[in-house]
Amino acid sequence: MTEKYDANLSRRSFLKQGAAVSSAAAVAASGLLPASSAWAAGSDKPELTEVNIGFIPLTDCSSVVMASVLGLDKKYGIKINATKEASWAGVRDKLVNGELHAAHVLYGLVYGVHLGVGGPKKDMAILMTLNHNGQAITLSNELRDKGAVDGPSLAKLIAKKDKEYTFAQTFPTGTHAMWLYYWLAAQGINPMKDVKTIVVPPPQMVANMRVGNMDGYCVGEPWNQRAIIDKIGFTATTTQDIWADHPEKVLGATAEFVAKYPNTARAMICAILEASMWIDASAANRSKTAETVSAKAYVNTDTDVIRSRMIGQYENGLGKTWSEKNYMKFYNDGTVNFPYLSDGMWFLTQHKRWGLLKGDVDYLGVAKKINQIELYKQAAAIVKAPIPKSDMRSSKLIDGVVWDGKDPKKYAESFKIKA
Repeated sequence: MTEKYDANLSRRSFLKQGAAVSSAAAVAASGLLPASSAWAAGSDKPELTEVNIGFIPLTDCSSVVMASVLGLDKKYGIKINATKEASWAGVRDKLVNGELHAAHVLYGLVYGVHLGVGGPKKDMAILMTLNHNGQAITLSNELRDKGAVDGPSLAKLIAKKDKEYTFAQTFPTGTHAMWLYYWLAAQGINPMKDVKTIVVPPPQMVANMRVGNMDGYCVGEPWNQRAIIDKIGFTATTTQDIWADHPEKVLGATAEFVAKYPNTARAMICAILEASMWIDASAANRSKTAETVSAKAYVNTDTDVIRSRMIGQYENGLGKTWSEKNYMKFYNDGTVNFPYLSDGMWFLTQHKRWGLLKGDVDYLGVAKKINQIELYKQAAAIVKAPIPKSDMRSSKLIDGVVWDGKDPKKYAESFKIKA
């Protein structure tokens, strides 16, 4: 269950706001909007006029891309250079060395870098959450042919130990690794012992499954839908079935960048938050977004492969089709973008569960350092986005276990299956 929001943004006013955003975007794109229009002269002016924001070719990079394409960045006194990156490891390295000012990035990756888990250690910052939902676990047609079409039937197959089964995720501390491990464990499969796991960059998932390098993978869209279209796999589960309205990508930066350029960081939040509003304002805007991000410069795939799940029209590749209520959301009347402390802490509990963290940490203290709640609140006030009543939220996951952030150490130790 998600915390209730202050009732200062009704559905009707939200839709009006979406129209206003669309109008503002059109004006901004036309070059008629002064670059400093959203800023008072002097103290709150962005320190940088151009920012490099990296992204991986995934549907959930959309708000970063559209903030630039719609000209919303200019409204807040900056120019976003959206740069396409090849892998999450590359995004991590470019953030750490300053080549990127910020990035569309995996939630758990930011926390991993902050604690020095599996790579360089650097104090990090999360400026906002970019999306909820919209990832999936794809299984190969070979598994289908062996009768493994869902969690229980996969567990039965793996228990036979007729071969070593391989599953791919996109980064060791990232979201997809955690969804994959959580789902497998909920089926009674230990991802550390019963199967082999490998790391594959998102755009390379389909090609690797095609040549038999793995039996399943967890990744963001459109690479699950692409597997269905290419007839090499099917959707076993969506990540929203693992955790409805789960946190996914974030706008990440180093703590050093935020300290040095706070006004620039706030301007980035404003522009991308307003783009998030615009995307979620209508089906037409979502369709236009799919058309935009499908281009070679961004995701580089057929528009229809992105559009279907972008508007909530799902198929699983086994004959089932449905309208998904918990499809990928970018704003959702303000419920998406707030950087909840409990969201960040959850990833730490899973890092501990799977042996990435060797001991307990100050879960709440780490989250308070990384998640830039006050900066987000300032930006939200500027764009008139609502904020929640609490920095924590409560959710029930696929195994029936409730996560509310109140006792992270106990939660991390409570799982029967762990490293």
